Amino acid sequence: GTFSSNISGLTPNATYYVRAYATNSNGTTYGNEVSFTTATFTCGTSTVTVYHMADTVAPVAKTVVYGTVTNISGETSKCWITSNLGSDHQATTVDDATEASAGWYWQFNRKQGFKHDGTTRTPNTTWINYINESSDWITANDPCNIEIGAQWRVPTYTEWNNLYSSGGWTNWTLPWNSGLKLHAAGFLSGSNGTVYNRGANGYFWSSSQVNSVQIAAIYISSTACQVNDSHDKASGFTLRCLRSWLPVLSTTAIGSVTPTSATSGGNITDDGGAVVTARGVCWSTTSGPTVNL
Repeated sequence: GTFSSNISGLTPNATYYVRAYATNSNGTTYGNEVSFTTATFTCGTSTVTVYHMADTVAPVAKTVVYGTVTNISGETSKCWITSNLGSDHQATTVDDATEASAGWYWQFNRKQGFKHDGTTRTPNTTWINYINESSDWITANDPCNIEIGAQWRVPTYTEWNNLYSSGGWTNWTLPWNSGLKLHAAGFLSGSNGTVYNRGANGYFWSSSQVNSVQIAAIYISSTACQVNDSHDKASGFTLRCLRSWLPVLSTTAIGSVTPTSATSGGNITDDGGAVVTARGVCWSTTSGPTVNL
């Protein structure tokens, strides 16, 4: 009979080849090959559809369409999702206390997310109430990277602090109005995994540890906004994912012009959240030279 499968975590503007397969006691056979090209991704107008499957990362199965935003003061080149990872939708108000807007919660550098309906935590496994390890959040455990796809990740302390400092955030008003729509989703207690303070305050992990037991995170409430390093790694906080974006740079003025040569260069002011692997100048006798010409 017929069947269908969702394919997610793909790269924008890339061609993929697909074959159906079936296995029985005699072996595996494949259907004909088909191909498709994913759409071009434009942060701020494109959405990201994720088919979350209940496993060692997502606590339950569901499909979520995440909005995106860019040009946020302090990190203008980065692309962010506009709701918490695992939420059904963007929060409706800064003090939205619903589970659907809160999304899921994670302990630091752990893949497993937790859903909490106010009474029951899913999965209701034994809670890890103390984490002592010397590591930032590694890519292999990064729920943003695993669930949304390559180039998506948990923000660093520096990225959160740049937003906080540049935006002049002093309470939850400006984080909510920033385009990120950060809201008070509460947290899970590090001691037992109980949910607290939905609608009153919010905590968002960074990927940067302070020491083996503490981590830097951003905190918001009606009276305060802080990026600090006093948070227990066993606590369950929400995640707001960002995507590594293109570098930001300017071109140096031309100098030392001769009949057959000249000098130039550039200044990279933002690496886009990823290591710059090549740099240089390109030239042409027509406007708009690129590395492909």
